[in-house]
Amino acid sequence: MKTGYHVISSLNKFVIYSLFILISFFVFYPLVYVVSAAFSPSNNIAGLSIIPFGDGFTWKHFIYLFTKTQYWLWFKNTLIISLWTAVLTVIIASLSAYVFSRFKFVFKKSLLMSLLILQIFPSFVGMIAIYVILYRINGLDTLWGLVLVYVAGNIPYNTWMVKSYMDTVSKSLDEAARIDGASHMRIFGTIILPITRPIITFLGISSFTGPWMDFIFPKLVLRSPGKQTLALGLFAFVTDKKNEFTNFAAGALVITIPFVIFFLFTQKAMMMSMGTAGVKE
Repeated sequence: MKTGYHVISSLNKFVIYSLFILISFFVFYPLVYVVSAAFSPSNNIAGLSIIPFGDGFTWKHFIYLFTKTQYWLWFKNTLIISLWTAVLTVIIASLSAYVFSRFKFVFKKSLLMSLLILQIFPSFVGMIAIYVILYRINGLDTLWGLVLVYVAGNIPYNTWMVKSYMDTVSKSLDEAARIDGASHMRIFGTIILPITRPIITFLGISSFTGPWMDFIFPKLVLRSPGKQTLALGLFAFVTDKKNEFTNFAAGALVITIPFVIFFLFTQKAMMMSMGTAGVKE
């Protein structure tokens, strides 16, 4: 009886491990393949070996990227757009969430429902309206115009998300601070923000990473070569007229390095923030 049980247990473990190995292969193989393509001597995807690093090793794609293209200009433009989007989204969404969470006013529920309804529609539905508005305010082919598009798209859902978190914070903290003479802005800055730091940190990270490799809206808004982002610059390597997948892979690999470092630090900060959250109802 015990022998049969051990056989079934071993068979179950074999099936589970085999399944995990198979899933891991399908998940990690494309990533390893892109990394190997970045260091491959070949210039296009047709010349790549299906075995990672089977073609050899070279730095020529990185040298080409940094010396023959405007990669650093693309990087700077993308960094400016992502930073401003993250900062403005955090400020506007957190202040809006605080107002909806702590105040009672006319049309409060209607406004919240409007934000929710706005988030239901895909962003590309309003691309024509976005283009016309940016044209009227001279926002086409400008970085600030693209930031405006991202921030406007981020506000509805993120306001709901931060408000839901703020609703869990005890209002007795607000009342105690108000008795001591604190203003609403002081309560928001010294009490609400420190307690809601986990969701604010998450909001900042998601708002920063969202525009980083977005292709659709930069393609709609930006025109000049000097205003190109990383997505536009890198995707130009893999068009119908170009097949420079290895250069594209090299550029994509360089992008991931600061992101890995960024996530390592922010993940630790988020875990510490979760552990030090304040009093909640």
